[in-house]
Parts: sequence; C-alpha cells; structure tokens
Amino acid sequence: MINRILIRIKVLQIIYAYYQNGNKDLKTAEKELLFSLQKSYDLYHYFLLLLIDITNLQKRILDNRRHKYMPTEEELNPNTRFINNRFIAQLEENTDLKAQISENGISWSNDADFIKDALELILNSDIYQEYISNEEDSYEVDKEFWRQVFKKIICTNEMVEDYLEDKSIYWNDDIEIVQTFTLKTIKKFEESNGANQPLLPMFKDEEDREFAVLLFRQTLLKGVEYRERISRHMKNWETERIANMDLIIMQVALAEITSFPSIPINVTLNEYIDIAKYYSTPKSGVFINGILDSIVSELKKENLLFKD
Repeated sequence: MINRILIRIKVLQIIYAYYQNGNKDLKTAEKELLFSLQKSYDLYHYFLLLLIDITNLQKRILDNRRHKYMPTEEELNPNTRFINNRFIAQLEENTDLKAQISENGISWSNDADFIKDALELILNSDIYQEYISNEEDSYEVDKEFWRQVFKKIICTNEMVEDYLEDKSIYWNDDIEIVQTFTLKTIKKFEESNGANQPLLPMFKDEEDREFAVLLFRQTLLKGVEYRERISRHMKNWETERIANMDLIIMQVALAEITSFPSIPINVTLNEYIDIAKYYSTPKSGVFINGILDSIVSELKKENLLFKD
C-alpha cells in the first residue's frame, strides 16, 4: 500500500527533521521513519474502520428512537437499508482489519463528534437518498454506495481533512494518497470472500521496504559528499538564498540516483521535481532540475554513474 511516492516524501520529511533538531542520531531517525510509515498504514485502516463506525452510530440512533417514550410510526419502522448494508457487515468481520485494529490500537472511540458530523454529511447527501430509494437491492449496490460516499463525500470534504490532520501530525501529507488505496480496496471487495477478503499489505514487497531504509541511510551517510558536489554546481546561484529544503531534496535525489541502478534517472528527477513544487518554492523545480542534471553529467564523465 505504501508506494514509493509516499516513501520518498516520508524520507524527505525525516531527513529535514534530522537536520533541524540538531540531534544527529541515525538509529533514532531511522526508527522515526519506520514509525511514520506505519502511521500511514494505520490511516488506511482508520478509513476502513470509519465506514463501520459511521454505520454503527446510525444503528444506535435508530435503536434509541425505537425505544423512546411514544415513538412515531416512522421511528418504529425506519428504513434500515443503510444499517443493514452487506458490504459494511462483511468489512466489520474482516480478519485482517480486526487484527490491525487489535495490534495497533486503531479506534475512533474518542472522536464521537467527528463520527456524528460524518454521518450527517452522508444522510444529507443525494447519494444517500438515491441509495435508499434504489429498487435494486444487492451486495454490489451496497458496495457501490460506500465507494461513492467515500469518493465524493469523505475524500472531498475539508472538515474531514482538517480533522485528520489535527488527529495525527504524521497524516498531513498522507491523506490523499491513502484515500486512493482505500477506494481501490473497496472496489476489490467480493462477497464470496467473506471475512477473508485480503486487504493491502503495508508494502507491495520487501524490495519497497528496503528501498525506504536504504534511501534514508544513503542520504545521511553520504550527506557530506552529496552536499559538497551540490555546492560546486551552485556557483552561479547565491547560496544563502537557496531554500534549505531544496538542498535536502537534491541530497535525497542524489542518494536515489547513485544507489538504485534499476530506477531510471529521469524517473528520479521527475519525482523530486514534483516534490519540490509542493514542499519548497515556486522556482525550486527549475533550480533543482538544473543542478541535478549538471551533477548527473559530471558523475557520468567520472564513470561513477552507468545508467540512463
């Protein structure tokens, strides 16, 4: 689930914090990287649990109305399609999700107001009205309802994003990426798989986990070498006016260019230029591209780089 785009961002963030906090403890920083990646994976499970907890809140609300003093006919016989959604029933029994919730303490128990606000967003939506009035009643309709809710209500709502960013500092830059994987997961669910429907693993394979650790280590262990090379190519720029983030982005990019023979140079350059547009200044992309391109040419001339 944690792809290389997210890995690069996390490595960049931890490297930046490493230089900022002044405590140059490599092992501690590496643990922080792995912890940050775990929190991204936790967010994936928080999103899935959110769908369950929203449904369970509505169950409690309807049950309370049913048992209040002198309930109306509508309260005694409410539309239960939402709370009896078959996709949610399957998700709630999912073996992998239950294990993650138990092992990592994933819970919305302290977020009652947020769950209530999210439920109200759904109940007041056209998507909900179309769902409860849909004559077709099937597992696929149930699943598609939640896919639409997640995509068009949860993913696009500023209240949801702001709340998640406040809930964990580790999620500030993860939300959009993790949402895409949550949507893919919902789409892949099959009723026949029951509680054993597989969820996404933390990493696609062991190679991606090794990529994260090696990229981090090389960036710091060869940091002086990379920075000296970068400095030589900045002679036409006013060094004191160069954003510190730009230097760190180039340092991480050089670690990737020189440490991973299978990753094409243009792929690495494009990834870090895109990152620079988001994390640094408007002109950073052009600047970083120019410096790195010059360094790549130099490394090839010195026979230190043998890839395109």
